[in-house]
Amino acid sequence: MNKRHLTGLVALGAAASLTLAGCASGNQTEGGSAEGGDDSLGTITLGFLPSWTDGLSTAYLLEDQLEKIGYTVEMEELTEAGPLYAGLAQGDVDMYPSAWPELTHASYMEEYGEKIESLGAYYDGAKLTIAVPEYVDIDSIEDLADNADRFGGKIYGIEPGAGLTKQTQESMIPEYELEGTYELVTSSTAAMLTELDSATAAEEDIVVTSWRPFWANEAYGLKDLEDPRGAMGDAEALHFLGTADFAEEFPEAAELIAGIKLNDAAYASLEDMVVNEFGEGKEAEAVDAWIEANPDAFETLVTE
Repeated sequence: MNKRHLTGLVALGAAASLTLAGCASGNQTEGGSAEGGDDSLGTITLGFLPSWTDGLSTAYLLEDQLEKIGYTVEMEELTEAGPLYAGLAQGDVDMYPSAWPELTHASYMEEYGEKIESLGAYYDGAKLTIAVPEYVDIDSIEDLADNADRFGGKIYGIEPGAGLTKQTQESMIPEYELEGTYELVTSSTAAMLTELDSATAAEEDIVVTSWRPFWANEAYGLKDLEDPRGAMGDAEALHFLGTADFAEEFPEAAELIAGIKLNDAAYASLEDMVVNEFGEGKEAEAVDAWIEANPDAFETLVTE
């Protein structure tokens, strides 16, 4: 097993210790985001969850692109989606670079959606999954009920406040009658990957919550279990979300962002470069390398 994947995510999990209460810079409710350097179009604060690598990779891509067209960008790391949506609605952050508002985060949109605007969907076909390593000889979630002993009665999940956790706990487990048979173990993405790394190294049985796109699926040889009852929900798009007046306040940024559309290959290579090839502390270098390799990735891409 390639340990560089695990090391990177453990480090990201440690780095993601900030909460919204620590947000002291960037856009504040009383118009702080319009201020930047003398030559800046303004300051845009990106709120993201470092342990969720779709948001990590797109946050650094946006940092690169927005700075190239004249904005000052501030990065704000959080650990849960709920506070991030609240911060976005309140104006404490200007953007959420990779949100799942259609299904996974629908409850947050119901609560905060009137103060949030979608700046465009950059990726179609995102999906929540229940997965096992390819060497495990079951293929459907329906097979879990009769194999609880093999998995120690545990499904390893991610953060308690994640939409994936809610979908698993409130939809999948009752739909497949797994209450009392399985415990959903939640902690963090890094902790889930630690368990997955140990199990796959020993070729032991393990079942985890996962999603697509996610670099760990390929790195750990995961296969999605079939979901004949549709308990994990349909495919959805990943969106860039902004505060309600984002496009009016930052029109040049909104125009650039609306042109970002990534196919499977472009997205996979971006995430792999940011998370794995370059790793923590070298995200800007990773984005530079990705742009050099993918100069036509989307129509508004700024290369210099």
